[in-house]
Amino acid sequence: MSEARDEAPRGVFAAALTPMDGNLNVDREAFALHCRRLLEAGCHGLGVFGTTGEASSLSAKERAAALEALVEAGIPGERLLPGTGSCALTEAVWLSRAALEAGAAGVLVLPPFYYKGVTDEGLYRFFAQLIERVGDGRLRLYLYHFPQMTGGVGISVPLVRRLAADYPEVVRGIKDSEGSWPRIEALCRELPGFGVFAGTERFLLDTLRAGGAGCISATANVTARLARRVYDLHAAGEPGEASSAQRRLTGLRKALEAYPAIPALKLLMRDLTGEDRWLNLRPPLVNLEGESAARLLEEARTLGLAEHAP
Repeated sequence: MSEARDEAPRGVFAAALTPMDGNLNVDREAFALHCRRLLEAGCHGLGVFGTTGEASSLSAKERAAALEALVEAGIPGERLLPGTGSCALTEAVWLSRAALEAGAAGVLVLPPFYYKGVTDEGLYRFFAQLIERVGDGRLRLYLYHFPQMTGGVGISVPLVRRLAADYPEVVRGIKDSEGSWPRIEALCRELPGFGVFAGTERFLLDTLRAGGAGCISATANVTARLARRVYDLHAAGEPGEASSAQRRLTGLRKALEAYPAIPALKLLMRDLTGEDRWLNLRPPLVNLEGESAARLLEEARTLGLAEHAP
């Protein structure tokens, strides 16, 4: 077993978009530039190859190669939480090992989601097998709960407790994207010290106040500066100012939630940067166009989104 690491990621993490080139391959140069901008805008770290990063549209080899290219381009591996989930156990193991070799702070793992009606025991065995097969003391695993995108296959609170109890050195946290504050609050209360990340900035301040780690959010691609301000004001013991900044952040998030996330965010990035490559989406995703696109861009300008974006 390799030497264990005890760093605990926390703060504002962007679930980073993955720019594509004209052939719909990962644009590695643009990807590194985007990640650099997010870190410079205040993100403590980045969740790469998650839902927002179109990971399920990328092969395992594509993800591993793009992650390696990010690190080679100077993005610190210790500030990355790559998604390594897969319905195939062996693929999840391979991707997790690749993430460790890249120096990632941890891995973010969805449950296997193809088969429905599976039990907590079956999901427990998947994660246990993943941990045992990787067999590396450096592994820091963050569960990824997003039942809306996994066809209802989720990671129950009792299952989180069991995994954290049986593998305390490995299972260090969770990204909870269900959108239920009572569930996030329960995780923070029942598992003190566990790295609970909300999947939306709407719950950033509440999560921090409850003892959680922060947020890993898609819309942080364009709200990073304001989200970091909320975090910093909370850390500085300024509850009133933190609450005020959180209200602005929540307003931005609510406005963006009215649109399909990835097409909307890539359109906003095209508007903010002037770079047409942001309009490249792998099927089955399609661009936001017409009245919806015009309405989104107008709302973004009205809300002053550019002030908070990288």
